[in-house]
Amino acid sequence: MQHETAAHLSTSDVVIVGAGPVGMLLASELALGGVSVQVLERTIKASDTIKAGSINIASAEILARRGLLDRAREAHRRGIAELAKVMATSIGVAPEQALQFATRKAVRAGHFSAIALDNEKLDADNPDIAGHSEASDATLIVQREIEALLCEHAANLNVPIHRGVEVTGVEQTEDSVTVHTDAGDVSTRYVVGCDGGRSVVRRSLGFDFPGSDPEITGRQAVVDLDDVSKLKFGWNWSLKGVYRYGPLPGIVLTVEFDGPPADRSSEVTADEIQASLQRTSGTDVKVTKLHGQATRWTDNARQVSVYRKGRVLLAGDAAHVHSPFSGQGLNLGMGDATNLGWKLAATIAGWAPEGLLDTYQAERHPIGAEVLEWTRGQVALMRPDPKVGPLRRVVADLMGTRDGMTAIVNKISGVLQRVDLPESHKPASDPLLGRLIPDVALANGVSLRSAFTSGKFVLLDRTIGAVFIAAAAPWKDRTIFIDDRSDMQVKGASAMLVRPDGVIVWVSRTDDQVDPEKLSAALQTWAGRADSN
Repeated sequence: MQHETAAHLSTSDVVIVGAGPVGMLLASELALGGVSVQVLERTIKASDTIKAGSINIASAEILARRGLLDRAREAHRRGIAELAKVMATSIGVAPEQALQFATRKAVRAGHFSAIALDNEKLDADNPDIAGHSEASDATLIVQREIEALLCEHAANLNVPIHRGVEVTGVEQTEDSVTVHTDAGDVSTRYVVGCDGGRSVVRRSLGFDFPGSDPEITGRQAVVDLDDVSKLKFGWNWSLKGVYRYGPLPGIVLTVEFDGPPADRSSEVTADEIQASLQRTSGTDVKVTKLHGQATRWTDNARQVSVYRKGRVLLAGDAAHVHSPFSGQGLNLGMGDATNLGWKLAATIAGWAPEGLLDTYQAERHPIGAEVLEWTRGQVALMRPDPKVGPLRRVVADLMGTRDGMTAIVNKISGVLQRVDLPESHKPASDPLLGRLIPDVALANGVSLRSAFTSGKFVLLDRTIGAVFIAAAAPWKDRTIFIDDRSDMQVKGASAMLVRPDGVIVWVSRTDDQVDPEKLSAALQTWAGRADSN
């Protein structure tokens, strides 16, 4: 590939640094909002490194809202087939049985602190689980497939992606931002750093990045082994450390509590993976071949104090880093992208209500901090200490109960996340406010999530005469109206307003007095003045 030059880089409202899944999703969200955006990426091609092995329910719902659910389901089915192959070999069952078993286990699968989740112990009647099951068959997707899917999505929206361009620094004034690259300087209105844990954007602007130092070295790779029967399938803990074999063919992961690696940037070799796997498993298993690029990581846990400095914002690992346990990193970054995208687009378009962009920090920072604590707790429970063993058994016993397993799965799935709305819309006033929209089937059998593909607000109105849709007419350029007069209700709601990122910001109950003025107030709070076109 020929190196880009400044002359080849386009002019845009926003420059995103980093073409990983967070950067590509954010670029697509901005494009849906009518904003010109371009992505700068230092690598020439997408990485084939094994990273996240799945996404959670909240992330699958993001894909569903943008019309990508079918593609995600196809990838999920491929993942189940691969999982069944590993199970058939490791457990020694017939392929048909392995496929049935893998299908059951893949829905909301995962672990907490290397203690496997058992989906068959879930409370199927739990309202949080039952309310978010529509996309549960679209989660077993490895990160490289997510990246490919989101890159195609961005390309379909005509987002320019400039690979082989390395950003070396960022400077801003009151009116613009200059991005320094090895291909020349680029001027833009806003910059978003989605360039990972070692973010150049974050360092260049001097964002504070407090947190805790690492105590582990984790390794992950796709390998061929001399004898897979020497390893136990799934997660395994002992006083030697932690290892995992699976869930897909050849994937191995190890965790050792010997501090961070001396050189994070050096190549991870087959010998290094083999030595770590032998130490943690207590076997003489041998790695006969290493496929692709192996990874090395730690539990360094840090979060920027602010997600925005003037015209420069951070998202994904550039804003927060932590261990990958329970697969929270990719999901947290995708949540950042969908929260920020429509708000930044509204700000650039000129219709954003005052302070809208600041709600990105207010809403996402607490969720990021909670995820960091969640991952720190898992590391503590993984320590190869004789005193930790009894505690792990206690936790495993609690997770073995229906209530315990349901609580853990709900937490990992992301469906319990709630944003803190303004004083006039406090979540306490209605259990749905501030929450992600649950599964909603319309009278025609179509999911309400299908209404979100354009990236606009969605107003669901089931009142006689559609009185709320009539009241919202001045905001028709920013809102999709769904007149769905049926007998079906959403937990007793007759109408609701949902932001482009799936967050419910206004609800009218069937027993409430019909009050269009409250809807108008909510629209002004989130969609700006009706005349700000």
